[in-house]
Amino acid sequence: MEILASRVLFRPADYDRSRAFYRDDLGLAIAREYPGGTVFYAGQSLIELAAHGAPAPGSPPFPGALWLQVRDLYATQDELAARGVAIAREARREPWGLHEMHVADPDGVTLIFVQVPEDHPLRRDTRG
Repeated sequence: MEILASRVLFRPADYDRSRAFYRDDLGLAIAREYPGGTVFYAGQSLIELAAHGAPAPGSPPFPGALWLQVRDLYATQDELAARGVAIAREARREPWGLHEMHVADPDGVTLIFVQVPEDHPLRRDTRG
């Protein structure tokens, strides 16, 4: 498996409050924004705040996840399953257009494996 990119993903309880904290209080530069999400530069990594996919009301907060981009998500799922890795959530296309699969590490940290389809905005040059 080849990892192409990674970032830390948070689904805050109050997206606007957290966005203001990372943008204004910490002064992190914005790498990109999309409806319901902001990705910040954090040194050699990225921090993404996502307003979508929040836990149901009354559930524990989402502690974060490691976002790992791969070339072929479905081949990665087969490879990991063949190694005996438990797939917490099977690969599927999400409403925001990415293909995602979840795996939990031994401490319960969610690893989100992602494939970016050819037609996704992440593949477009938005510099105009």
